[in-house]
Amino acid sequence: MLKVFKKNWEIQQNWQLLFPILGLLGLAYSSYKLALLITKTYHITVTIILAVILFVALLKFILFLFKKLENKWVVDNRWEIIRIFIVFAITGSSSLFIGRPIIRAIGITKENLNPILYWVLFIIIGLIFYQILLVTFGWLFGQFKFFWQFEKKMLRRFGLGQFLD
Repeated sequence: MLKVFKKNWEIQQNWQLLFPILGLLGLAYSSYKLALLITKTYHITVTIILAVILFVALLKFILFLFKKLENKWVVDNRWEIIRIFIVFAITGSSSLFIGRPIIRAIGITKENLNPILYWVLFIIIGLIFYQILLVTFGWLFGQFKFFWQFEKKMLRRFGLGQFLD
């Protein structure tokens, strides 16, 4: 069974199994946290059952995404797509964890600013850190080239392509 899994994901060395394992653990944790959010007043058994249902549903959705992105993203091996997904997940969470304290340090709160303006500023600051963290985590996970190309494409879409040349 492991040989079939390694062949399907183009895994040549055992250390590359780390990324599918991390992906499944992250998906299991996320499924459990979502189930806990939905069923906070129910018995733990209901939460676990819902977490398993969410895990299966999200896994099917992610595998569907893999098939769609496999031809669009240029990677050497299929398992690298998992690594890319992990980088996106870590970057999204990290940009929120970094953006919140920074926006507070600047003195911007929901209480002293119009809520719409607060959220616009929060999203702008989050996007700035997201761009920086995406390339940084991409580099840490050995996918700098992929994320640098992704970043340049994103900046061009924002109309900031002139800063890249």
